Amino acid sequence: MYEEAASAIVPGAVRWRAAAGGGRMVLPDGCMDLLWADGRLLVAGPDTGPHPAGEVPGGAFAGIRLAPGTAPALLGVPAHVLRDRRVEPTELWPAREVRRLSGLVEGYGDARAGLEALARTRAAAAGPPDPLVAEVTARLGAGEAVAAIARAVGIGERRLHRRSLDAFGYGPRTLARILRLRRALALALAGVPFAEVADVAGYADQAHLAREVRALAGTTLGAYAAGSDGANSETPPPSGSRTTA
Repeated sequence: MYEEAASAIVPGAVRWRAAAGGGRMVLPDGCMDLLWADGRLLVAGPDTGPHPAGEVPGGAFAGIRLAPGTAPALLGVPAHVLRDRRVEPTELWPAREVRRLSGLVEGYGDARAGLEALARTRAAAAGPPDPLVAEVTARLGAGEAVAAIARAVGIGERRLHRRSLDAFGYGPRTLARILRLRRALALALAGVPFAEVADVAGYADQAHLAREVRALAGTTLGAYAAGSDGANSETPPPSGSRTTA
């Protein structure tokens, strides 16, 4: 079981819940999550590849998935520090703060609402994310070249790369590949022929698409669309829970 809905109080975020089981894989999406797993608070960093089932043990999960680039200000650490990791919040915050925030989540009947409150509390104290985040994400999602984006936002490519590492956990070219992959997976799940998927999503050809799906998702497009090979086919892109259960 998996369900999700847009957050009404955290801009760009999605609240979700899931039960364990199914052998699913969690695929890269450029996002970071706050998780509540059997009464335990965790932070899921940005992924660069598929993460296997059972990485986070538990029987019931709730989460809030934060839009690309918005989590580092809230968490107080650069995104690249958490790349491909699931960590205890005591690695990020003092134990006293972790106890306070865990108590905040526990005070809600629905852990998803508690995680929203936690995110809102941390965001209010931390301030807004890097102002380039929204524009860079939108331009990369639209398929613009990194050099063109750097010119558009008025900084050099090296500086854009450094700020992207802090905001997203990886450079803009990697984020562009991940966002393109999510577009391709969504099209495949909608039944679009794979050759058309490659063209619409911006790949050079179908072979290029196949290589990227294998590299970033660890599967084939056909297996993903069919819900096999352990792919996270339970929910369509751009979503995907970080339970890995």
